[in-house]
Amino acid sequence: MNDLKNLDLSQDAAARRVIKDETVHVEFAAMQGELMSLEGPNRYLPGDALITGSTGDRWVVSRERFDAKYIPADAALTHGEAGAYRNRPAVVLAKQMNEAFSLARSANGGDLLRGAAGDWIMQYAPGDYGVVQAARFAKVYRLAD
Repeated sequence: MNDLKNLDLSQDAAARRVIKDETVHVEFAAMQGELMSLEGPNRYLPGDALITGSTGDRWVVSRERFDAKYIPADAALTHGEAGAYRNRPAVVLAKQMNEAFSLARSANGGDLLRGAAGDWIMQYAPGDYGVVQAARFAKVYRLAD
């Protein structure tokens, strides 16, 4: 398994600019805990968003990041209430991997994520990473260019 560190997809010719388009179901954590995603453990704090994607995958987004990246899918829903949300369209960098790999969720450490050959590394910002399985990537991402 390839253990990746100090990754910068902005300097990688194989990286692609992509946009996610998805409605997700969100609950907000009442207490500290851990959710096991397909890519590894996601620790969360009270108030963090516990997300279930359109493909059934689950993951955690810190409340600060969630508030900046998601909007209610229904005008009747108040931001911060459990329910359906859509991601704000934003271009991110992605690279499909040809072998199994692991990397920390952030440059400062954090949860260790794992991917299989064919999965995608996502770089949301410098030092901010995610892993998306190939089948899910094909359903919710499109090329930005």
